[in-house]
Amino acid sequence: MRFGNKSVIVTGAGSGIGRAAAMLFAAEGARVICADLTDGADATAATIGDAATAIRIDAGSEDDVARAVDLARRRHGGLDVMFANAGISGGMANIFDTDVGLIAEVLRVNLIGPFLAIKHAAPLIADAGGGAIVLTASVAGIRSGAGSPAYSASKAGVINLAQVAAQQLSGSGVRVNAICPGLTETGMTKPTFDYARGAGKMDRVGRLNPLRRGAQPEELARVALFLASEEASYVNGQALAVDGGLSSSHPVTRQEYGKTAV
Repeated sequence: MRFGNKSVIVTGAGSGIGRAAAMLFAAEGARVICADLTDGADATAATIGDAATAIRIDAGSEDDVARAVDLARRRHGGLDVMFANAGISGGMANIFDTDVGLIAEVLRVNLIGPFLAIKHAAPLIADAGGGAIVLTASVAGIRSGAGSPAYSASKAGVINLAQVAAQQLSGSGVRVNAICPGLTETGMTKPTFDYARGAGKMDRVGRLNPLRRGAQPEELARVALFLASEEASYVNGQALAVDGGLSSSHPVTRQEYGKTAV
């Protein structure tokens, strides 16, 4: 029970990685605030039971984020972990076909959202004697080729934000890290996975990474829980790629297992 009686907020808890994380935190003893813009937050909290409370928020709204943090203070007496996971994709348009309004909205949710989570959660976590903030970035934030310009830029910002926040929270006992998912089956990527299944092409999903598959939300959630736990007590200011090995190499003609490259 790594999180016995700990107070945890998970944004984007209505589906995907956030939902999987909320359920895992609760299974390990945490009292969880399930935050999401949709009624998925209510469904996740209902599945968990008494250890969970749902709240509908826009992760890019300062008033809403402050309201979620205040709920943790009032209901749980404080906060130990913030998992700022909520995000949007922004489509796949190239730079020249991308509307400025779309970029602004993606940055508002994907980058300003984690900023607000740190701004409002860190003082409460510090008051509790320390804890952890985990942000969801992406392999798209590490280098090009894994997302649209808007999405990639927002996630690169999240990686840097984790580093800056870790430094500025020096001495507070609050650690800040990020996970960088590769292709994962979530609400955001559901059309891709559904199409592949329907067309009998699941063998092509994730084919560019050495594991030759996409990830399931629980695989990312388990890494987020590790970074939030005392098992990662000396991990701070890091961005951990959880991508099946995709980001371990520049694009190349890959050698097949057991075959000679040509």
